[in-house]
Amino acid sequence: MRSERVVVTGAKGQLGTEAVKQLRQFGWDVYGYGKDELDVTDDRQVKDVFTNIRPHVVIHAAAYTKVDEAEKEKERAFLINAYGTRNVAVAAEKVGAKLVYISTDYVFDGRGKEPYDEFASPHPINIYGKSKLAGEQFVRDFHSKFFIVRTSWVFGANGNNFVKTMLQLAKEKKEIFVVGDQYGCPTYAVDLAQKICELVETEKYGLYHISNTDYCSWYEFAEAIFAQIRADVRIQRCRTEDYPRLASRPAYSVLNHMALKLNGFTLLRPWHEALQYFLSADEVKR
Repeated sequence: MRSERVVVTGAKGQLGTEAVKQLRQFGWDVYGYGKDELDVTDDRQVKDVFTNIRPHVVIHAAAYTKVDEAEKEKERAFLINAYGTRNVAVAAEKVGAKLVYISTDYVFDGRGKEPYDEFASPHPINIYGKSKLAGEQFVRDFHSKFFIVRTSWVFGANGNNFVKTMLQLAKEKKEIFVVGDQYGCPTYAVDLAQKICELVETEKYGLYHISNTDYCSWYEFAEAIFAQIRADVRIQRCRTEDYPRLASRPAYSVLNHMALKLNGFTLLRPWHEALQYFLSADEVKR
């Protein structure tokens, strides 16, 4: 075991679980905390934990992620995503730890026609995106050695995600409707966690867009899932306006991975290759 210590918040979530696993494989001494074990909105508790462990790296994956509920619970979303992140940033800075903050493609309004690079101006159109962007700003304000990682459409073995929803629907329905006018980059949680492990080994701080390469619509994503598992399901393409939801979604939130390229990191594999691997792996139970 190497001597470096890392704290992972949101360690029981979709990305946090994989981050803990990957970091341990990289030889880190990992302290993973779920929301019941570490309340990031409690600044005193966060400071006490960090002072006791004195981590070399903090991966802040804890977040309020219920996009539609955030429209009704604005204060709670900002409490967790903005002020919770401030608490983590302040405590991490105090002990001299590098900080990784997990953000989102939803900081963009989706009105663009070209993939968003790290220098594109954010303009979120829902409370979730606004609260995550506020978290980014607190990281910039209160920390000196940070990696802000924006990602999108995450799927994996843990937690709820689009792939698992489609697998369940394949068992229950013969026909489903999937939105065909929202485009983004699916991201395999394992690939994302591995790239974060690479980042923290360096001092190439800054903002990164990290997702699997290539992009698709939710409809095309569903098509690929059902083709891979050979599901007897008819998919119908629908429009966003056909299924109104509380929170607006960006129509086009495709990420450009300029920072990875310019800083000498390899890009993630194409999303369809990652999806194929995930669906064929033992970790997914259908």
